[in-house]
Amino acid sequence: MEIFLIRLLQFMLAISLLVLLHEGGHFFFSKLFGVRVEKFYLFFDPWFHLFEFKPKKSDTTYGIGWLPLGGYCKISGMVDESFDTEQMKQSVQPYEFRSKPAWQRLLIMIGGVLVNFLLALFIYSMVLFYWGDSYIPTKNMNMGMKFNEQAKEIGFKDGDILLNTDSKTFKGWDGDMYRAISSAKTVDVLRNGKKVTVNIPDGLSLLTMLKSDPKFTMPLIPSKIDSVIAGSPAAKANIKTGDMIISMNGKTIDSWFTYHDIIGRLSDKMTSAKTSKDSMLIRSVKVVYTHKATNAKDTANILMTPDLKLGLIESNILDYYKPVQINYGFFESFPAGIMYGCHVLRGYVGDLKYVFTSDGAKSLGGFGAIGSLFPPTWDWMIFWQMTAFLSIILAFMNILPIPALDGGHVLFLCYEIITGRKPSDKFMIRAEYVGISILLLLMIVANMNDILRWLGYM
Repeated sequence: MEIFLIRLLQFMLAISLLVLLHEGGHFFFSKLFGVRVEKFYLFFDPWFHLFEFKPKKSDTTYGIGWLPLGGYCKISGMVDESFDTEQMKQSVQPYEFRSKPAWQRLLIMIGGVLVNFLLALFIYSMVLFYWGDSYIPTKNMNMGMKFNEQAKEIGFKDGDILLNTDSKTFKGWDGDMYRAISSAKTVDVLRNGKKVTVNIPDGLSLLTMLKSDPKFTMPLIPSKIDSVIAGSPAAKANIKTGDMIISMNGKTIDSWFTYHDIIGRLSDKMTSAKTSKDSMLIRSVKVVYTHKATNAKDTANILMTPDLKLGLIESNILDYYKPVQINYGFFESFPAGIMYGCHVLRGYVGDLKYVFTSDGAKSLGGFGAIGSLFPPTWDWMIFWQMTAFLSIILAFMNILPIPALDGGHVLFLCYEIITGRKPSDKFMIRAEYVGISILLLLMIVANMNDILRWLGYM
């Protein structure tokens, strides 16, 4: 419960900040061009609101709604999600959106996207300035990598050290590495001290690589125990910090990769268990481990938790490799942050092609999936990195040419600028309804996927 609350708090803080600044972008350009903003709200307020006030001599009512699905900036004389058709029937006023030149209306509409994109670049710059960039080069991982069956069929072998593709040198073990492999023709690895080239088949899917269990490739991390949770099955079996698991149910374990492969297979069996007796048999495992102090082998028969946990904290990659640390001065951080943010955007846009596949549609996530991206403990660096990432996503998604989004309004404004003809209010209202229907459908699908994953059906 504590982890859930920490993630929820981070998610709500990030989303609130991004929504406020996004709507603030619309607000700024509206005020700049003398357009009246009637309402400025964080979250939506159908039927009632949590808080509302209107300063003296101000045309704008500020408030907080109860439905945390975004926010809005109600601009006079504009067809938006409020569907205020009565206002549009009145004569045009000089303070209204519709009375302004097309180029001013265009800037008002892209104001939110512009703020979100610039905010992401600024956050990335400040993260690099304060924390720098830290990574472990794949070429330095001298214990090599572990590979799943798909990777081995292609030609990789356990222990290979990943070096480069035919077009890119690997930096560290991250999403970019997977992305580079999926689009490569060849990958060079160091195998037993010799450079070997692996040919990559056409059509290797990044989504399949990331979703596979076990993963396509992971660094080889010895199955040494960092710590043991008090009262856990492992603690009751007298397994201690520094011990190393070497087998489970007779299957050799040489890394945490292999350990999770075995746990994954047990999990598959659990889904087909019909009785509590079947479940108990699956949870009952024979673990062989070596003691840190004596290196002597010991055996323990352990009943795992219902979610197949032993209660171990695993050693991690930082226990075996020293990361490369790059620090940036204040002014150096800005070009580095801009390059980093643009790189993130390119990767995100490139990965969107998978959304139009059946597996891609299943991988869509709603609020639960987004919230799970935040760390289970409060980490300011990861929080700001995630906030910047969400800001880029918010900017890109809002500029898509879908009615009801900023991009839909931009599309119609570009049409007006090019042709000199303005779409009718009736057309804009119908387009708004279509756009909102599309967005609601996507939101339902994404959040339904979250629920199905939580229930174990996906």
